[in-house]
Amino acid sequence: MITRRSFGALAAGGLMAGGLVRPARAQGKAVDAGKVAADINAKAGRKRVIATVVKVDGIAWFDRMREGVKQFGADQGHDTWMVGPSQADAAAQVQLVESLIAQGVDAICIVPFSVEAVEPVLQKARRQGIVVISHEAAGLRNIDYDIEAFDNHAYGAKLMEKLGEQMGGEGKYVATVGSLTSQSQMEWIDGAVAYQKQHFPKMQEATRRIETYDDATTDYNKLKEVLTAYPDLKGILGAPMPTSAGAGRLISERNLQGKLFFSGTGLVSVAGEYLKNGAINYIQFWDPAVAGYAMNVMAVMALAKKEIRPGLDLGLAGYGDLKPVSQDRPNVFAGQGWVGVTKDNMAQYNF
Repeated sequence: MITRRSFGALAAGGLMAGGLVRPARAQGKAVDAGKVAADINAKAGRKRVIATVVKVDGIAWFDRMREGVKQFGADQGHDTWMVGPSQADAAAQVQLVESLIAQGVDAICIVPFSVEAVEPVLQKARRQGIVVISHEAAGLRNIDYDIEAFDNHAYGAKLMEKLGEQMGGEGKYVATVGSLTSQSQMEWIDGAVAYQKQHFPKMQEATRRIETYDDATTDYNKLKEVLTAYPDLKGILGAPMPTSAGAGRLISERNLQGKLFFSGTGLVSVAGEYLKNGAINYIQFWDPAVAGYAMNVMAVMALAKKEIRPGLDLGLAGYGDLKPVSQDRPNVFAGQGWVGVTKDNMAQYNF
């Protein structure tokens, strides 16, 4: 049976960079789990081993998710940890899952970089009796359950609403995604573009979606290239969290406040300086710590053969009254877990 110690040995052997478990950045508990029902988190008969596999380790988003994953294990008495490749790489993520299968974990929670890439290895995991829970992957088939923080198209529509308001409803914009195979992010942009066409017909997408591989430096460099090609660019719509930093840096350096606008996923810890100086005006996010906790709740429920149904309240902020995303995917649920942040309310968030 795999443990944190045994998988740490794999990490030391070069499978991962940066170690397995980093200390939580915030003091105290990251997740308010006081309303999580004891019967939901029953120990499924024994202490369970649950690994959470993310797109890339070492960025603020997943550092925050690690806090929720670790807290779940401490709160509920299970062996839980988080792991991911040092760079956003589909093959490296598949390799991590293969290693977890070989070591015999009870459950795998996953935020896939590429849905297509992980389908075969997750099918293998389930055939060996491993429970699979996913997040940001509503289209995955080889899962027990998927938990989304919100309806993806609605999330994107809100981002476009805010971008369109800033742009005055006209002009060119570009959209970034971590990868063209990052399904949830692509759906956010789909929802955004649909909203734009309906509500801001004088706006236009300047070029195809830009892949940034969830890296702020790549965001910055690619956005510089786009700005050179389209000097009249007026808007940046960022699906990956690091775009908020890349765009903020570019706008600050070029003194483009009030001329080039941003709306996208971000964290205060990453984009706060750019909200303060006015380089960017709006970010949107959900708490990765709560998402990590929610995935692990569902993993233990599935292991305990507990019913996961529409209307279920996980006892976590944004994850009450779960809704199925579609009639043909009854095992894919969405909560209501995102918030919009500006300079005026950013002090409410410490991550």
